[in-house]
Amino acid sequence: MEQQQQPKSSLLKNWLSILGPGIITAALVFGPSKMTITSKMGADYGFSLLWVVVVAIFFMMVFTNMAARIGIARDESLLTLIRHKFGKTTSIIIGLGIFLVATCFQSGNATGVSISVSEATGTNPKIWIIVFNVIGILLLFFKSFYALLEKLMLALIILMLFAFLSTAIMIKTPAQDFFLGFIPSIPPSSVGLIIAFTASCFSIVGAFYQSYLVQSRRKLSANGQLSDRQIIGSRIGIIILGIMSAAVMVCAANTLHPQGIKLNSAAEMGRALEPLLGTYASHLFFIGLFGASFSSLIGNAVLGGSLLGDTFGYGNDLNHPKVKLFISLVMIFGSAIALIFGNLPLELIVFAQSITIFLVPFIGIILFLIANDKEIMGALRNTPLTRLWAILGLILLIFLAFSNFYNLIK
Repeated sequence: MEQQQQPKSSLLKNWLSILGPGIITAALVFGPSKMTITSKMGADYGFSLLWVVVVAIFFMMVFTNMAARIGIARDESLLTLIRHKFGKTTSIIIGLGIFLVATCFQSGNATGVSISVSEATGTNPKIWIIVFNVIGILLLFFKSFYALLEKLMLALIILMLFAFLSTAIMIKTPAQDFFLGFIPSIPPSSVGLIIAFTASCFSIVGAFYQSYLVQSRRKLSANGQLSDRQIIGSRIGIIILGIMSAAVMVCAANTLHPQGIKLNSAAEMGRALEPLLGTYASHLFFIGLFGASFSSLIGNAVLGGSLLGDTFGYGNDLNHPKVKLFISLVMIFGSAIALIFGNLPLELIVFAQSITIFLVPFIGIILFLIANDKEIMGALRNTPLTRLWAILGLILLIFLAFSNFYNLIK
């Protein structure tokens, strides 16, 4: 009996060692706000914006790949490398900026996870904000938090894939319309949604954190080394992010777009499915919303808290007491905002967007320069082709920043 269980355990460990960092990044990026944007794209424009998923996922993969190679090439954290190469001020701006943005947007994750449960149970959503943030903080006290985080995120990703793909399969998708959606086109008044989706899916902060996740996984491996399999694992994680985005868009395009139903939130998407496909489909979608919200609730807090710990010289070890404190603070502040205001106040949205506008291109450029440094990277330095795609990605980030800035001041 033991001989049969051992291979299964080893197989799970092997898969986690390969997919772990990429899966966490995918779960972190695919939150309730991403679901809302993706649902709205499908509801408003049908299948015609599926090509945007491919573009955003491609550039996300380029930068995630760069960060993963940095995590493989060096023992020092990325913020430490930045501090040595560009100075302490640069690393503080990045670490503190990411913490502030993570804290501001945490309330959306808290609200998403509470709505997904309260809609299914008919209970007060505020109760679930408290419950799941307490659960999130309690998870920090497990002995090996990173190993637990990998398993939790893998379970939530499987849950989301099951929920969204099942819902998409239940609906008979017209093959011709589906494939035509991958041919680039810009329907009238769709530019705002295209920019919003690309900015949220091409998450430079998520890509940046990949280097930390790869290093954490390396510490858990038997010989402390990583191979090209981890690069492949990171790519698979981002491809899964694209599949989930496409599945949600297909659900909305198939059911809501023909009816002309407009959406303002992912929760409305779940409610809109009920009269069309029955309570089963509606509950299935809310299960997916829960997975997206809870994974982002944990992942966003871990990202913001661990980078702040590294900024202040405590390192990024998820078992360090100070790092756990910073992660807890992101959850506490986020849940407090959700409980007091019901959602993110306009002032905080403007504040978070203002930081993000200037921070994201800055982080992208710094990440690119580190990955290009032969002294730091050695044989894992960017190839000429990667440099070309990365430069195009940086141009896209700067364009997105200017677009967001224009929308903020107009």
